[in-house]
Amino acid sequence: MPLLSLFWVLVWVLVPALFLSACGPIPMPKSGGELVVATRNSPTTYFLDGEGKATGFEHDLVRRFAEAQGWSVRFETMESLDGMFRAVRNGRVHIAAAGLTVTEERGRQVAFGPAYGQVQELLVCREGVTQPARLEQIKGLRLEVVAGSSHALRLKQAQRRAPGLKWVEVVTPGEEELLERVDAGLADCTVADSDNLDVARNFHPSLREGLVLASRQQHAWALKMGVDVSLSRKLSTFFHGMERSGELARLRERYFGHVTRLAEADVRGVLERRVERLHPLRAHLYAGQIETGLDWRLLAAVAYQESQWDAAAVSPTGVRGIMMLTSDTADRLGVKDRLDPRESILGGARYLVMLRAGQAEDIPEPDRTWMALAAYNIGPAHLEDARTLARRLGKNPNRWSDMKEVLPLIAHPRHYAGLRYGFARGGEARTFAENVRIYYDILNRFERPYRNFWSLD
Repeated sequence: MPLLSLFWVLVWVLVPALFLSACGPIPMPKSGGELVVATRNSPTTYFLDGEGKATGFEHDLVRRFAEAQGWSVRFETMESLDGMFRAVRNGRVHIAAAGLTVTEERGRQVAFGPAYGQVQELLVCREGVTQPARLEQIKGLRLEVVAGSSHALRLKQAQRRAPGLKWVEVVTPGEEELLERVDAGLADCTVADSDNLDVARNFHPSLREGLVLASRQQHAWALKMGVDVSLSRKLSTFFHGMERSGELARLRERYFGHVTRLAEADVRGVLERRVERLHPLRAHLYAGQIETGLDWRLLAAVAYQESQWDAAAVSPTGVRGIMMLTSDTADRLGVKDRLDPRESILGGARYLVMLRAGQAEDIPEPDRTWMALAAYNIGPAHLEDARTLARRLGKNPNRWSDMKEVLPLIAHPRHYAGLRYGFARGGEARTFAENVRIYYDILNRFERPYRNFWSLD
């Protein structure tokens, strides 16, 4: 056989074999040391923050699990749910962690780990659509759902009793795109989990919660059928420990504890004022970031909570300007004119950095920043009083999830009477910090991070 022909024979025989070998099931993490996880980009699961770092509820949960086993983690973001489940079945990933609903049909294809959350399954329609009281009444409306989702399975079951029910399945990894389409009027309705809707309404306030299709739907990680029993045991031990210690609740609070605080008018307000009021302030907010290192969007969120970006704002208590500084604080920070937007923003940024640096060293982020925001509102002395009270009540003064429960108590005589600095409106401080958190989320969604190209960092 000529050498050239022999070469092509070897190519046709060996290359497919090598390809199949490379695409075979990956080794279990106990031998490889790396946990491979399928997920999806979503505000409720996994996303990149303003600095390009991976974060999100599922991301942090997976990281904690892997660290507990001494493993590294590699995330694989998927473009569709079908692709995610296929990767699990084929052994291309060890688990899928993406807010997946446990269903009977899915349970015939993959195994599920312990449930770690519950949601409602809701029909969500755009503004102006009469909310159907039953699925049968959705006739004539364009209903879109995620292809391969538990929602599509729910509609197929409902179609047996409502043969006229029709919908369109869209290939997308999650519900966020469809909620945006409903808000924009490109679709009339969609089906979403309650936690996704709670987050989405901070960006699309006109979305309307409607018919409850199912309650108490469980979320769990998906694994390959017949997976190594040791991995299943490790998952059970991990989630049991997270539940018992309260860490699971605290992690959930970090990502979802603040998302339902704002009224529709508040969300509409910040979205509308972005256009007319935020643009003239950008240069000053960028300067605040350059000087202090604080994300300009966080400074903008504080400014909106304080004054709704009004440079001439004045409070009956004497605070004034975009960042609502007191005269004493302004003097201390070198702010000569509180009504000058640049001076006010730079002064507020310096103050927030000072408050954050003044927190106890063992307070981690992001709790440290939320504490500083509370101190921005009521002062560091009253925040320290609240931390003292937290210790007396058996709460953790270094956790925002505990402190947000304690802060309102320093306005009650039976609590503030025994504190060094006495009465303070701690409930207002909690509201201030929680609102800023949501405004920051909104601005992160719609505004780009600022990169100082002149910096040598």
